[in-house]
Amino acid sequence: MMSTHTRLYDTWSDAMAVVDRLRAARIPNDDISVISPESEDNRVSDGAEATAAGSGIGAVLGGSAGALAGVGLLAIPGLGPIVATGWFVSTLAGLAAGAVAGGVAGGIVDALTSSGMTPEEAEVYAEAIRRGGTMVTVRTDDSQDALVARLLDETPPVNLTEREQLYRESGWTGFDPTLQPSAADELNRRPPPG
Repeated sequence: MMSTHTRLYDTWSDAMAVVDRLRAARIPNDDISVISPESEDNRVSDGAEATAAGSGIGAVLGGSAGALAGVGLLAIPGLGPIVATGWFVSTLAGLAAGAVAGGVAGGIVDALTSSGMTPEEAEVYAEAIRRGGTMVTVRTDDSQDALVARLLDETPPVNLTEREQLYRESGWTGFDPTLQPSAADELNRRPPPG
């Protein structure tokens, strides 16, 4: 039986340290996915511009994520250009194509819930990605659950309960795909605009 482990990190470099550990433990590349807003740290090397249909699929990233499957640069409503690698790319590419075809109810939140998150968790993850966070998701055989969880937690991930509370204290009521993505220099920890 397979399970999915997901963690959020405030920086691309923290997420890449986790990916390095997962790969060193021989977790298959096809089972590791990374989702992050495009930034100077993770720019797709072929210079492809993001489009809603997902140009840049198969492009190469510098660092650990470059060796993962299916690197794509996608434009997702509410998130803007994101870099996505691994098995979750097909879910996001379908989301991007749906947005071009007339919109997808729930968007990124639906994509995250389809991977096993509750709608509440999915909204916090989506908002955190919108604000610059990097999500690492790993599918694993149940026999490797403890190993994968330990490797993901060796670099301290964001505490989602605390992050959600911070967002709500600043007036956030849920992920809004109509908002513009946060500026690249805006840290994930900051309250949302307005």
